[in-house]
This record gives sequence, structure tokens and C-alpha cells, in this order.
Amino acid sequence: MGKVSVRYIVADVDAAIAFYTGMLGFGVDLHPSPGFARLSRGDLQMLLNRPGAGGAGQAMPDGRGPAPGGWNRIQIEVDDLVATVQKLKGAGCQFRNEIVIGNGGKQILLEDPSGNPIELFEPARG
Repeated sequence: MGKVSVRYIVADVDAAIAFYTGMLGFGVDLHPSPGFARLSRGDLQMLLNRPGAGGAGQAMPDGRGPAPGGWNRIQIEVDDLVATVQKLKGAGCQFRNEIVIGNGGKQILLEDPSGNPIELFEPARG
């Protein structure tokens, strides 16, 4: 089997690259055109597509087009969620909610510049 990737539809690939590299520690692997880039962080490869760019950016036969947003998301584990959220809010990042505490730990939904969610997660200790 080959590598596993996640694809996000974004309104502006350059803005998404700046966000994911500057705020979340991703690296740029490939950026061959304004409508596409491949980023990575550890074993995760993230493909960024602008609507209309490449095969992944094309509309479906019924006319529905790709659009950012939704509820599916990647999860990034952090050591200190409160400190991470404070840092990102200080940098002007947008969140969908406040920190939620559950049996498995704490989480919050960060939004990229196009409104795609990223779950930041701090596992419960002990």
C-alpha cells in the first residue's frame, strides 16, 4: 500500500500554505501550481486543492462543486491545549468553539483560512 493523504478544498492555496506551515508546523513538499500543494507533518500528507484546479477540484456530474468547510477533519495532538489555543488566538486564528472536555481528553476546533476544521486534541493524563 502507498501513503495515505487527506485532501482539503481551500479557497486560496497560498493562504492555506502560510497557515499550515506557520501555525501548525507543516512543511511544503510540492507546490507546482497556484491551485494545488502537498504538505506534510510527520506521516500525514495533506493535499490542498482550489475548486476548479486539477481533477480533485472538478464538479460532480450533478453540478455540485467542491467547497471548503464541513465537519470532517484532521486531528493534531498537542501537549498543552490551553497554551496552544492562546498562542493561535494571539496570532489571529479563528476557532469554531471553546475547549470541550470529554472522557478522552480536551479538544477544540480550529479553522484554516478557508473554514476547514482542524481538531486540536490533548489526551487525558493518567
